[in-house]
Amino acid sequence: MTWLSIIVAGILTYFTRMTMIALIDREMLGDKIKSVLEYVPSAVFPAIIFPAIFINDYGSFVEINDPKIFGAIVAVFVGYFSKNIIATILSGLISYWFLIFVITN
Repeated sequence: MTWLSIIVAGILTYFTRMTMIALIDREMLGDKIKSVLEYVPSAVFPAIIFPAIFINDYGSFVEINDPKIFGAIVAVFVGYFSKNIIATILSGLISYWFLIFVITN
């Protein structure tokens, strides 16, 4: 029953979001709305990432020496200088894994 609920919820979520994309004609939107919608990914991304970095499983802020913070700092620097998404993600993950598996053990 649980898997059925998950699958049904996923299908409903997919179709409700897909209809908004498929049914809206791009010519209906004005230039002002198009320019505003260009900022949506850069506004949503920090809202997803920052809580994962700065808040632990118990809902409180992590300490300053948490490896996630150092991995995020490395990823920000690599992303700023390289302008490459794959390099940014890989550098953040590799530095985080290095800190938790090599340095802390």
